[in-house]
Amino acid sequence: MRDRMDDRRLLLVHAHPDDESSMTGATMTRYAGQGATVVLVTCTRGELGEIVAPDLAGLRKVDPDGLGVHRETELGEALAVLGTTRHHWLGGRGRWRDSGMPASEDPAAFACADPGEAVRAMVEILRAERPQVVVTYDAHGGYGHPDHIQANRVTMAALDPAADPRFEPELGAPWQVAKVYWMTFSRKMIQAAVDAGILSPTDLVPHSLPDEEITAVVDGRAYLDAKVKALRAYRSQVDLRSGVFAFLITVPEFAVESYVLVRGERGPGSGPHNWEDDLFAGVAGPRVAGPG
Repeated sequence: MRDRMDDRRLLLVHAHPDDESSMTGATMTRYAGQGATVVLVTCTRGELGEIVAPDLAGLRKVDPDGLGVHRETELGEALAVLGTTRHHWLGGRGRWRDSGMPASEDPAAFACADPGEAVRAMVEILRAERPQVVVTYDAHGGYGHPDHIQANRVTMAALDPAADPRFEPELGAPWQVAKVYWMTFSRKMIQAAVDAGILSPTDLVPHSLPDEEITAVVDGRAYLDAKVKALRAYRSQVDLRSGVFAFLITVPEFAVESYVLVRGERGPGSGPHNWEDDLFAGVAGPRVAGPG
């Protein structure tokens, strides 16, 4: 018997506030609206982000954490729009700081995090939330940001320990994730943006894949308005009046979000590339790790 949607649990790992809305906002809105439990893990508060709103330019002048504190508020507003009520700061609020790009050598920066500590923090969340499906960045971090790359490393390194009953039993009962996806972009879509002059060779063009290597596509065009509204909460980071985002929010395909399956069994798909249209495709039910 197919699981009820309200039995399904999707966990997404992002590096900074706003990443969840720009990269997976439609996916989160879709599953939350269908009754699935959608959990967001944010690794840093984004203290070193570029401030795009002139009236917020002084946030870091008095307090080096001023932008991070502000982005916490923005995140809360965005999650209310996306319908996501379950949120974790990896390691606790403020445990790791935005590493910047290139990466800071600050020992508190997420890129410098002790691997063992970060993995334990992720294992604890995986065991507490018990998701069937996990989503994070690819090994390139999407566009090479050190925190995105670290989020991938920590997430992937935590999967097997989370399922191993011998690993840190005090962190909770073991849990085996059924499917893991990496966010990606269609190479065809990126090239179209470059050809149209929306992206230039000097931009941080995200890593992309040819359509035949993409394994799942969530058509979130029905949720474009929610994705845009969530992004609107991030006044410090996202300019919706000019530039790339101002164009993207007018394009329904901005809410078509692509993924590549890297762990687990591919479910049934359709179309010329057999894309899954449901990240839970083929998931039979909750998977509890056994002894051994």
